[in-house]
Amino acid sequence: MKFLLRPLCVLKSKILVPQAFPSILKSNLSSKMALTEEDVKKACAPIPSETEGYFMQQTMLRVKDPLKSLDFYTRVMGMTLLLKMDVPNLEFSLYFMGYEKPEDVPTDPKERAQFAFSRKATLELTHNYGSETDDKVKYHNGNSEPRGFGHIGIAVPDVYAASDRFEKLGVPFIKKPDGGKMKGLAFIQDPDGYWIEILNCKRMATL
Repeated sequence: MKFLLRPLCVLKSKILVPQAFPSILKSNLSSKMALTEEDVKKACAPIPSETEGYFMQQTMLRVKDPLKSLDFYTRVMGMTLLLKMDVPNLEFSLYFMGYEKPEDVPTDPKERAQFAFSRKATLELTHNYGSETDDKVKYHNGNSEPRGFGHIGIAVPDVYAASDRFEKLGVPFIKKPDGGKMKGLAFIQDPDGYWIEILNCKRMATL
């Protein structure tokens, strides 16, 4: 018995899928597009009342050398050190960074901790003791294979002015504001190679 397989037709770089072709291939081809507004609406559930009071508090990044990272996030990015937590029995320290005025940060240890953990969208820098002198330690930024984590985003009043300043400070760029297809936003790297998107809220609304 002979089986006749209908060929996959290619015309002007467009793939035409015959009706007899496996439906799984059709779904794979059609899946390479954005979700419809209806799909998104169906996927998003109503907010449970039990989650009232929840908020996005921190994102953690492991850093090789805390001195370099603290200098970068304060001097270059303008953040404030909100809290330092040492965990010597587990050989690591945590540094919580955020966009708060230094004079607003309490000096009392307990009040300072409560203040730090009540701020929204802070950055938690984790230093494992000894990593700064260990040549084998290099953290993955998520933007090469296997890809995962992508970047953090910082909103600024003027992306071009901020980028000019970063360039003068010797900050490495992944993308400058006028590079690539998406104009008006930039990507820089911190001392560990993590990507930071530099954006402006009004500009993003026009992309």
